[in-house]
Amino acid sequence: MKMTKNTILITGAATGIGYFMAKYLYKRDNTVIICGRREERLAQVKKELPEIHSLRCDVANPDDRNMLFKNISDNFPQINILINNAGIQRDIDLTKGLYDFTHGDNEIRINLEAPIYLSAMFTPLLSNKENATIVNISSGLAFMVERATGMPVYCATKAGLHAFSMAQRAQLATLGIRVVEIIPPMVESELNIEGRTKRNMLKAPFMISADDFVEKAFAKMEQDIDEIRL
Repeated sequence: MKMTKNTILITGAATGIGYFMAKYLYKRDNTVIICGRREERLAQVKKELPEIHSLRCDVANPDDRNMLFKNISDNFPQINILINNAGIQRDIDLTKGLYDFTHGDNEIRINLEAPIYLSAMFTPLLSNKENATIVNISSGLAFMVERATGMPVYCATKAGLHAFSMAQRAQLATLGIRVVEIIPPMVESELNIEGRTKRNMLKAPFMISADDFVEKAFAKMEQDIDEIRL
């Protein structure tokens, strides 16, 4: 895969893995558009990387998704890469019934519904373009639920995204669109900061830094590996 001279949209790119992806791609002569829910964090990225393009967008909200698609279609019709990175992780105690599930952001809408909808919306724009690619960020916990039973919905959404990526890859190959799934291990980030603090796992020897993870993941993308595990 060619990693320069692309036009790339990255969701959830104001912090964490998404931010380091944006930074990596920005420095390699790509046009990078990022979106996120927090205006102040987007502004910080823009200050550091002045030529980056940013849009406030909650990908869980259908109206925001429509706004995002229209903005990209109108202003960046040359887009050839979509990176579905936005995601959240929450501790959910199933013994409480619906309480934990309904008192907080909805992981299903953000982690699974949003990438499915955005992929479908952008597929016509990406179709048959040079280097056309959709990248889905899933998780190693999709395959190791026994290590994360306190995060059942997160694990389910990432397992669902893995299955979707496999089917999507087979179908979109006919349109010349490559589908890459990146499956992160435990990465140092702000993901589920409350849960990590509670378990004293803000930093651990087995974790990989976000910038190191991005460097290694994109190196594998350049080798045309479609399912990337680190």
